[in-house]
Amino acid sequence: MFEDWSSFPVDAIDLHVEVDTAEGRRIGLERALRAAVRAGRLAPGAPLPSTRGLAAELGFARGTVTAAYDQLVAEGYLIARQGAATRVAGPTEPAARDAAGGPSVPAVPRFDLRPGMPDVSAFPTSAWLRSTRRVLTTAAPADVHGVGDPQGRLELRTALAEHLGRTRGVLTTPDRIVITSGFYQSIGLLARVLTEAGVRAVGMEDPGHNVYRDVIRRAGPAVLPLPVDADGARLKRPADPAMGAVVLTPAHQYPTGVPLRPARRHEMCAWARASGGLIVEDDYDGEFRYDRQPIGALQGMAPEHVAYCGSVSKTLGPGLRLAWMALPGHLVEPVVRAKFRADWHTQGLGQLVLADLLARHDYDRHVRASRLSYRRRRAYLVRRFEAEQRAGALRLWGVPAGLHVLMTFPAGGPAEERVLALSSERGIALRGLGELWHGAAAEQGVLVGFAAPPAHAWTGTVEELATVLREA
Repeated sequence: MFEDWSSFPVDAIDLHVEVDTAEGRRIGLERALRAAVRAGRLAPGAPLPSTRGLAAELGFARGTVTAAYDQLVAEGYLIARQGAATRVAGPTEPAARDAAGGPSVPAVPRFDLRPGMPDVSAFPTSAWLRSTRRVLTTAAPADVHGVGDPQGRLELRTALAEHLGRTRGVLTTPDRIVITSGFYQSIGLLARVLTEAGVRAVGMEDPGHNVYRDVIRRAGPAVLPLPVDADGARLKRPADPAMGAVVLTPAHQYPTGVPLRPARRHEMCAWARASGGLIVEDDYDGEFRYDRQPIGALQGMAPEHVAYCGSVSKTLGPGLRLAWMALPGHLVEPVVRAKFRADWHTQGLGQLVLADLLARHDYDRHVRASRLSYRRRRAYLVRRFEAEQRAGALRLWGVPAGLHVLMTFPAGGPAEERVLALSSERGIALRGLGELWHGAAAEQGVLVGFAAPPAHAWTGTVEELATVLREA
């Protein structure tokens, strides 16, 4: 090994390699690198250190490392390009499943009609960069990169309290808001807290999001179906006395797209007050209403009985992993404690950047622009299948809102399984309705997301779907 650490290049790429020099340094290095590539320890596309950097780390002459690289390039193990790092040869796409049998990495579909996926190509990059620069130049590094508060950054909680009150009618204060890494974590934390409080059953919409049903069940409570009709979810009469909470999507029910009507809103709040139960409000796409002003949050009717949950997944993108809960006062401490046990705190830089974006109203501007774009897309989708709907070949559900439309098929019409199979063959990503029912499917259909395709590909994507439906 080299002895003069000051000569080691600080910009080098780290590489662990054990070289047997019994037959010479060059041959030993070639064998070590070749074995690392074959074993998969050096993945396709992975960069290697510069010849100068690796030579300094191993204590070899730079010419020795250069000769070893050249040999492996000639054998096809490595790729060398002028002015770029030497890399391991092979495709750079991630494997569908890791060597340890981990979860598969979802492929990007050719035509993305998945529900709930926004147009990430419209992400407000310039505004995000401006906010990031402001945060990094004005905040102390320890504040940005140090250990955070499990409840979330005060700057973001303060900005959210103002924003949610102004745009969604949420009655809250910064001390009642908890920041999480997504609604998935939010519902998981609430499920744990409810279980510890003795809740034995939770009501959830039927049909509704099957993934979140599983989260509740894993925490312990049973899940009771709440039937959904044209007025939204309804309580069964009499309500099960074991039910200590209900999970609702009042602004735009998932998946039917109907809003929770005023009478049902009052009914749910009356149940919560009388029973001491909790309403968990998933306001997953409440910002997007196209025929009128967005309906205010249910939380404003009963702030002490509703845990309001939101995120940036549908507005900015699910990859940011930033979400929030506006909680009744008695739930703040147990939820913060559960958050601390789960992952201590949500990453700080993103929280501060989002707080700046909110405070400067760049977030509002982005939502308004997205609302206009999505309204046009939804209108085009509905017009395109107007004739089929009139003929009774299919039915489009829901009010003009959100990021998806539910399309159901009549008895004797296309089978959901057949539509999904044909869509997959053509590279179209859809979601079936069948898996969202609590029990046996009462109706067949697919959820058609209209936000994700880039603007230039939207009409072509809809025509591909029309082709699939004709074939089915």
